Amino acid sequence: QEQLVESGGGSVQTGGSLRLSCAGSGYTFSGYYSLAWFRQAPGKEREGVAAIHKFGGLAYADSVKGRFTISRDSAENKLYLQMNDLQPEDTAMYYCAARSRYFLVPTRSEDDYDYWGQGTQVTVSS
Repeated sequence: QEQLVESGGGSVQTGGSLRLSCAGSGYTFSGYYSLAWFRQAPGKEREGVAAIHKFGGLAYADSVKGRFTISRDSAENKLYLQMNDLQPEDTAMYYCAARSRYFLVPTRSEDDYDYWGQGTQVTVSS
């Protein structure tokens, strides 16, 4: 059973940066067909922020394009989310997710994922 553990969350001011990490155990990250970061703010639905496909394709939510970058380090078995120019609306619990079954493209749909981490909180103050 895969276990995903996020880290790197915290509190920053508007315009600040954070780098989230997701460490996996039990399965090599390079074997997953899609890896993604999701977020959920209080009272809102979970949103797919960014995804990376096994063969390198990327997908981003419009709200984070140009500010967030998803990347994968297969040697360290980690997934990253570099978040720059953070805004108060980015405040949420952030989760990483992994899909082991075949999929053609990077996906930001939560129904497509098999494994989830417990989340790390990001709070952006104005």
